[in-house]
Amino acid sequence: MSTSPTPSGTGAARADGSAVRIGALVPLTRPGWVEAGQHLLAGLELAVSEVNDADGIAGRPLELVVRDTAADPERAAAAVEELAGLGVAAVAGEYHSVVARAAAARADAVGLPYLCSSAVLDALTEQPTEWVARLCPPQSRGWRIYADLLLDAGHSRIAVAAQPSVYWAAGTRILRDCLTPRGGTVVELDMSALSPAALCDELADKRATALLLLVGHPDPAVPIVRSVRSDRRLAEVMIGAPAGQPEFAEWAALLGDDGAAIPFLRYLPERLTPLGARVEKTLRERLAETPSFVAFEGYDTVTVLADVLRSHGTDRARTAAAWPLVDVEGTRGRIRFSRTPGISVWQWASTPIQVVDRDPAEPDRFRILHAG
Repeated sequence: MSTSPTPSGTGAARADGSAVRIGALVPLTRPGWVEAGQHLLAGLELAVSEVNDADGIAGRPLELVVRDTAADPERAAAAVEELAGLGVAAVAGEYHSVVARAAAARADAVGLPYLCSSAVLDALTEQPTEWVARLCPPQSRGWRIYADLLLDAGHSRIAVAAQPSVYWAAGTRILRDCLTPRGGTVVELDMSALSPAALCDELADKRATALLLLVGHPDPAVPIVRSVRSDRRLAEVMIGAPAGQPEFAEWAALLGDDGAAIPFLRYLPERLTPLGARVEKTLRERLAETPSFVAFEGYDTVTVLADVLRSHGTDRARTAAAWPLVDVEGTRGRIRFSRTPGISVWQWASTPIQVVDRDPAEPDRFRILHAG
């Protein structure tokens, strides 16, 4: 079910059992978003290496125990159970919201601190919990900013091409709640019943001016983009991808020019902190490409956990009790957790948010369209 433990930094050389271990949940195989998982893991591993270069956790090496979730909620929940039994001090990571929700529920049930790196679903747990904290912004905040961009650009008739999922349904609801009171209309198109060609017919029939991709990557997102871009009836339709499908190099490799000018959300500031600029350089070398915001989320996750473990020890209950005491310089700003109305976990409330796209004139370059 899972990969073998993956030691990082000086922890790899220690066999006396003294390492402080953190479980890492990462999608590394399909149907998970593998490229996102690779970036997340690169950030986690870089931070672990740097923690160990700085004498670890009170002289003990920090070690990652990596588990591949493959975007499977049941697999993630089982991994949390296993990691708890292995004695990890905390669990970190995960990119997919529905998977992170399963991991958070199990972490809460077994009393294991979980710092979620990348999953934005507002309802990460059904009830408020002290065991879970999150670095990325809640979906409602980011997608409201995206709705503002749509209206500012003159789009009031929005079609969403969606697959069945709690995450996509929540996104549709947020968009409708934001757009409807301001004169907008949201039309749902069920991609479990439509082919890309049939979707194009629906868009033309309903006279939508924007199409949002609330679907998986690369399928069916890539075939949809190709179909819409090649349909002359839809030449003026804006394509958007609030969940961030165009962030990664695979998108540009598969779609070329067709993948440009598709706005998406990412969680970066206009300027990285000095720490972020240094980390960006190292991550670029490790990944052999520009690091995505997900890589910075991974780095910041370990940075926060290392600070907590150094300050409060490795007892799980003390770690969970320390979330409101966190005050750490990350790659994207100062990280502090608080209770946010409507959010059931400890939340970094000031995560930077941008809406960006790939520049049609230079698809490897990103343009910042909106920030919040």
